[in-house]
Amino acid sequence: MKRALITGISGQDGSYLAELLIGKGYEVWGLLRRHSVPENQTSRLEAIGLLSNPYLNLVYGDITDLPSLLNIMGKVLPQEVYNLAAQSHVRISFDQPAFTTNADAVGVLNILEAVRTICPAAKIYQAGSSEMFGNEVDDDGYRRESTSMRPVSPYGCAKLYAFNLCSVYRSSYGMFIANGILFNHESPRRGLNFVTNKIVAGAVAISKGEASELALGNLEATRDWGHAKDYVRAMWMMLQHETPEDFVCAMGESHSVRELCEEVFSELDLDYRDYVTQDRKYFRPTELHDLKGDSSKLRKTLHWEPEYSFRGMVEEMVAARL
Repeated sequence: MKRALITGISGQDGSYLAELLIGKGYEVWGLLRRHSVPENQTSRLEAIGLLSNPYLNLVYGDITDLPSLLNIMGKVLPQEVYNLAAQSHVRISFDQPAFTTNADAVGVLNILEAVRTICPAAKIYQAGSSEMFGNEVDDDGYRRESTSMRPVSPYGCAKLYAFNLCSVYRSSYGMFIANGILFNHESPRRGLNFVTNKIVAGAVAISKGEASELALGNLEATRDWGHAKDYVRAMWMMLQHETPEDFVCAMGESHSVRELCEEVFSELDLDYRDYVTQDRKYFRPTELHDLKGDSSKLRKTLHWEPEYSFRGMVEEMVAARL
């Protein structure tokens, strides 16, 4: 039985990945940060019935605390490590740049050192981000593994540091480290402070007469949105490959926040223009205007194909909220 350690297991991606790995016969260990309200730590895992699964083990720790990571690595001795822990909100990274850098950059250094010291043969997946590209784009409008990276947020900067650090450890120590450059991915398990589920929750509340308007930021920003369930499958596939490589994971199509509003509200037989307003406080200091990824390498090398379309993702999110 393979053993995998997932940091950030209580998040959207962590819960889907835990489901996937247990379904494949893994013994899964999850790293939890302690919260003052314990129910918030495991709500996603509890909702899908994993808390009672005998193949799931949860331990307290923090990627910013190297001694805790060394202790956990020695206890678990994982064959695979998936680092999904992060301060993951781009807008909030402007408000908390030091914390974001400590968690998303130095935290990755701690993981690499803990694995190198305790279980150097373990395969590592590092959650990179399309935010690392910033507004750099190839002539055809796509971003791929070879596209220049010039981030425009503290979050993107921290992720790029971690991305490069993983490449250094891979080449310097011969470690199996795969960087996943994932574009935006959503699901019913997405936090309500992210624009996709914020729109879904707001639209459903309006349809039920519980709200009269929804305030958003930049409606013209476009993103390449996929489903988290498809993207965690790509993470697993990267670690089953014979060599450690970097892969872009994306749908290859972009939609604006305005389009997303139109799609969500139309699912509820509503016109978003009657309810959506804009508030400057939700705008970023520096906006990443358009994101669209080329996942040709992932599709050709690992034969990954998404099961969800953009519309299918939206339909599932609205139905789940209802």
